[in-house]
Amino acid sequence: MSTSSCDVRVCFVGDSFVAGPGDSTGLGRVGRISNESHRRGLPLTTYNRGVRRDTSLLICERLAREVAPRLAHAEIPRIVASYGVNDTALENGTTRVSRADSVTELRSIGIVSGRTELMFIGPHAVDDDHQNERISDLSDALQEETKSLGIPYLECFESTVADSVWRRQVREGDGFHSDATGYGHLAAIVESPLLEWLSPHTIGASQNLVL
Repeated sequence: MSTSSCDVRVCFVGDSFVAGPGDSTGLGRVGRISNESHRRGLPLTTYNRGVRRDTSLLICERLAREVAPRLAHAEIPRIVASYGVNDTALENGTTRVSRADSVTELRSIGIVSGRTELMFIGPHAVDDDHQNERISDLSDALQEETKSLGIPYLECFESTVADSVWRRQVREGDGFHSDATGYGHLAAIVESPLLEWLSPHTIGASQNLVL
């Protein structure tokens, strides 16, 4: 069977960085990845299940019921989960989700995903240096947990915190989200290893991908 004829379906489940607010093109990260997959001859069926302000707890709670009907009959079903920025946001003087609970939810998502292969995309930098310290710490913890679980992890914090274009566009936006150019940078960070993982030729691969 050729790559172009495979039924590859992928649910992108996560927060606003999945949903793509602020992008004047309406593509966000997921739309750009989908476009690139078609350009490379791997037409994906993509489902954007991003919800603004969702934390890891909220994402895990809804993941099973959202992916089940979309992936039920897929030849190659995949899940790409991502969270972290909302977990590290402060409310009433404390983070919305503790680092320990964020890591626990990753294990829970692995269980909920069942036999469907799962990839995790780590959190990005924002325009708040104090929150970025918490995001960096959480990213490291999540990366360590994915190693023990055998889940591929795409590290994005270091790439975005040092990206002057991303930081400038976030600063000019709402402090968290970028316009089109920044989302293009986000997609570029993950699209090659992600599309390789989604390729039918790499089914069953369990490498830990770190950029």
